[in-house]
Amino acid sequence: MLLTQRSTRIACSKDVNSLLAHFRQTVHERISGDGIPVRFAITKTDAGGYDCEVGVLSGLGGLRTREPESIFEFVRRDLESTRQFNATMIVPTGVGAEIGGHAGDATPAARLLASVCDTFITHPNVVNASDINELPDNGLYVEGSVISRLLMGTVGVQRVRSNRVLLVIDRHEDERISELTIDAASAARATLGLDCPGIVVLDPPVMMHAEYSPSGCAAGRIEGLERLCSVIEHHRSTFDALAIASIVQVPKGFHWDYFHSNGDMINPWGGIEAMLTHAISMLWDVPSAHAPMMETMEIANLHVGLVDPRMAAEAVSTCFLHCVLKGLYRSPRIITERLLFTHPDVLTAADISCLVIPDGCVGLPTLAAIEQGIPVIAVRENRNRMRNDLASLPFAPGKLFVVDNYLEAAGVMSALKAGVAVEMVRRPLRATKVTTERLDNRGDHTPEVSTGTPITAGQAAR
Repeated sequence: MLLTQRSTRIACSKDVNSLLAHFRQTVHERISGDGIPVRFAITKTDAGGYDCEVGVLSGLGGLRTREPESIFEFVRRDLESTRQFNATMIVPTGVGAEIGGHAGDATPAARLLASVCDTFITHPNVVNASDINELPDNGLYVEGSVISRLLMGTVGVQRVRSNRVLLVIDRHEDERISELTIDAASAARATLGLDCPGIVVLDPPVMMHAEYSPSGCAAGRIEGLERLCSVIEHHRSTFDALAIASIVQVPKGFHWDYFHSNGDMINPWGGIEAMLTHAISMLWDVPSAHAPMMETMEIANLHVGLVDPRMAAEAVSTCFLHCVLKGLYRSPRIITERLLFTHPDVLTAADISCLVIPDGCVGLPTLAAIEQGIPVIAVRENRNRMRNDLASLPFAPGKLFVVDNYLEAAGVMSALKAGVAVEMVRRPLRATKVTTERLDNRGDHTPEVSTGTPITAGQAAR
């Protein structure tokens, strides 16, 4: 089995009612043979079309599992539940986000946004900080592809008290690194009360090679995935969530270059990790997350000195595993049986009140939000490699809010929760629109729009 990322150009089309339908048809036409798309993003939009990147899994063959549902499968929500205000925050992995592009450095923003909603749903890239994970108390730690499917309306999620977390690690040539990884799992058992039914050492290991895509985003290539899938199949009844610790091959010197880039170098490990967990979650419907293992003890003992604060969590960690184990400990169950979507304990697309993203980021979550009528809040300050104008997308009126920072995003969320039109708390206040409907004898309408209500003296002064 091979997992790779491909770049493709998709032309604009005026003949479709849905961007999702257009992308689904084009992507499936261009993936030949037994390839299955597992991840999709638009890196750049212009007048002629879309530059897209697609993670493709091939060689699934006779793996004993169901045929996975297309990542483009979409089920429109019938209504929006107003019992609670539930927000989703995404910082795409590997796109060089100014906030959240390194080691859990989007966590303060996440904790802020979580404080103004009932349930806060986010993914590992936002809160994973090596040996640190400060997920908000009302937060749900959900793998990125599961968030996509949640917003697409094809799965629900259910809170759990705890999960049995199986850990799969590479057989490492240096026994000391394997022992440190096992000790990290033992520490989680002793401190979190984690139920870890066992640790499986994969021999030979899956080969993960980090690369950069033509857009400059982190991606890669994974070979031998069938070995990991065989382990999952064999142990499936013994665990509820899957943690993976394996070596990610990067060019020599990348560790030193990354820590001394002052935050300018895109984290090379995150993109390929996301590709792996997207595939696992899609095939097995289990929460999953990945932690990279050090290639050598020399790298583990590398003295990098004082680093950019956004990288500090990585600089002080050795195994990078505890954040994964803590997140998976209570990661929600993935519900695929749609008869259960109406159960009060299951969150579905109907329960999502808004989506918060870095400005310019377009992937399945953003496209799904457009189709579902879910408000999207885009944050300009979180600059990244994506080059898309969100205003050019077919958002319904009042469903796209572009803000300067996460402080303002929290304010928009509060307004949405309170039912207050955002523009009503801004000045100047636009004139009220008044329409005169002129009807002829047959009852046909000839609308005539006035310029609005008179502006008061106080408004004029402003």
